[in-house]
Amino acid sequence: MLLIEQRAAEGAVATEQLRLPFEARCKSRLRARLASGAECGLFLPRGSVLRGGDKLLGSDGRVVEVIAAAEPLLEAVSSDPLQLARVAYHLGNRHVAVQLLPGSLRFAKDHVLGEMVRGLGLPVTEIEAPFEPEAGAYGDAGAHGGHGHSADGEGRGPRIHDHFGREK
Repeated sequence: MLLIEQRAAEGAVATEQLRLPFEARCKSRLRARLASGAECGLFLPRGSVLRGGDKLLGSDGRVVEVIAAAEPLLEAVSSDPLQLARVAYHLGNRHVAVQLLPGSLRFAKDHVLGEMVRGLGLPVTEIEAPFEPEAGAYGDAGAHGGHGHSADGEGRGPRIHDHFGREK
């Protein structure tokens, strides 16, 4: 099994790929399989969050490129920046990880959140795409610990503190 404990040097050329969804890219300890089929174990510094395009250095010198895997998401689209900001505010108030794009925003598929966004006046579409949410004002350090909010209002669903600044 290939052991990965650090990021590769700037400009390193990858010879392997590791395709992971966002939730797995937030874990500093992980057993996974490379695109070649070889097994690998990640033992990165606590609090590490991998982004698509990051390069990691294997114990044998191999460079592994992280690929953001397509995953089920909801996408809200609007030409009205104020409406998008309003929806982003309400999602952020629930500590939901959100990816901001020109004219749209994406978040993990959750029927309760989808209904909330529809109730705020935006159409919501189910898509499969790589997910690269905002790290927030405090970056990977996280804003603060969990305090009872959940994405779906029922104690389930992805929350921003679940992904940034906390060990998985």
